[in-house]
Amino acid sequence: MKQKFNVITSTCVPLPIENVDTDQIIPARFLKATDKEGFGQNLFRDWRYDKEGKPVESFVLNDPSFKDAVILVAGNNFGSGSSREHAAWAIAGYGFRVVISSFFADIHKQNELNNFVLPVQVSEAFLQELFASIKADAKTTVTVDLPQQIVTNNATGHNEHFDINAYKKHCLIEGLDDIDFLVANQQKTIDWENKQ
Repeated sequence: MKQKFNVITSTCVPLPIENVDTDQIIPARFLKATDKEGFGQNLFRDWRYDKEGKPVESFVLNDPSFKDAVILVAGNNFGSGSSREHAAWAIAGYGFRVVISSFFADIHKQNELNNFVLPVQVSEAFLQELFASIKADAKTTVTVDLPQQIVTNNATGHNEHFDINAYKKHCLIEGLDDIDFLVANQQKTIDWENKQ
């Protein structure tokens, strides 16, 4: 899942549902595994499949119009509920690189960042414009420019600036997790200790 992040332009999967919690993202019965592999196939499991395991045609992830999208556009308060990191594993495992919402639960937001998924928080007005653009044309694209911290609705040309922690921004751009960052800066630590 480690991938360097710079500028991404993609179609988007619209999920205009508010208060999507981590149990909806990945149901609790799938939390027994400790390996990140395979979680993507169970993303939104209870919305994607019926009780017999057949795809629910009306659910957006089962719509072939959105099969190549790497950006998820979600309603306000995304990732609420429990702090399970498995929810971020499922989002990353499915192939999403970006989640756009007008608000993220704090722990889930950090879990996404730790799993190389960029949470982009925008205004509610911009979010609703994105939903409207995607509804009008499933081929609508969005550009997320991490170095400039700008997200653009390419259907309208409108854009917004988004915030991100400088350390996490550096790690995403360089494709580093926390351990990689420490290893890359090992010599600085040794030099500092030698001076003390």
